[in-house]
Amino acid sequence: MNVIGPVQFSPRWKEELVGSVGGKSFVIEFSMGSANHAYLPEREKWEAVAPDWAKPIWEQVREDLASWCKGQGIPLTVDSNCWVTFDA
Repeated sequence: MNVIGPVQFSPRWKEELVGSVGGKSFVIEFSMGSANHAYLPEREKWEAVAPDWAKPIWEQVREDLASWCKGQGIPLTVDSNCWVTFDA
């Protein structure tokens, strides 16, 4: 269930994938080239570094990202070694 609207994704230079939702954004790792691949940190890591607005939306981000990746033919890995940064 989308609480604040669907998360939109856009690749950015330096192998980053920008997620935007509700006027806020975050960046996750996105390997580019011959083998594109998206990486999302596990829920516990996300919630440990997320600002208040982002803590409750991990599941929505995972679902929307999985759908985006499927549409792009790109694999998605959810792992504790992945990183995420948030815009203020």
